[in-house]
Amino acid sequence: MEGSQREDSWDAMLAAVQAFHDKHDFRNTGGEELIYRVALMAEELGEISSCVTKGKSKDLLSEEVADLLILLMGTGIAAEFDLKAAFWKKMDRLMARESRMVNGRIRVSEFRDME
Repeated sequence: MEGSQREDSWDAMLAAVQAFHDKHDFRNTGGEELIYRVALMAEELGEISSCVTKGKSKDLLSEEVADLLILLMGTGIAAEFDLKAAFWKKMDRLMARESRMVNGRIRVSEFRDME
């Protein structure tokens, strides 16, 4: 079934990632080891970087970003935390922060100034 015809919800996406983990028995075959997952995420980030720096297509960029999202969701599964709850908790903190221009680019941070 095409992605656009599937249920468009976080729960459906998470269930699909869980089904992928189950299909390949990641829990019992090393696929959920966190150090391994970090290495995979670094690899995907490198592929995203390559798309941007080498001017590759938006379709390829979106595929690589989707790979990273799937890995992130799977890391929540592997580490047994609720990524959706963590997202909203962090988003609330980010929305409360101020922004500054740093070296000509917007930056949103806690800005721990040493005054």
